[in-house]
Amino acid sequence: MRFVTKNIHAWLDYPVAFALIGLPFLLGLGVSNPLALTISPMIGLAAFVLTVFTDHHLGIIRVLPYKLHLAVDLAVGLLFLVLPFALGFSGLDAVYYWLNGAAVVSVIGLSEPEPQIPTA
Repeated sequence: MRFVTKNIHAWLDYPVAFALIGLPFLLGLGVSNPLALTISPMIGLAAFVLTVFTDHHLGIIRVLPYKLHLAVDLAVGLLFLVLPFALGFSGLDAVYYWLNGAAVVSVIGLSEPEPQIPTA
């Protein structure tokens, strides 16, 4: 049951990047560890750059394969799931990273694979 198409994923990328940049400040993250406030915006900026360079209809400079984009997203999702344990985040700091990590891993798990172009 994979229903997140490349098109849907592309439409999610920019809002998610901006949310990763801004939400930590709006939510007041960093209470349990100052890194909880700084990591997400850095990842959000990287996600924005990744989206700009991804080969999908909303990419601006389409040089990175979508498959690579999905792999990076999965790595970030897994990182977000591990960070609260590794860095001792607690409370809202931990919940923010766990929810974001779970959401990203879920979206990747529900993403349709790119159709293979036959090489004949």
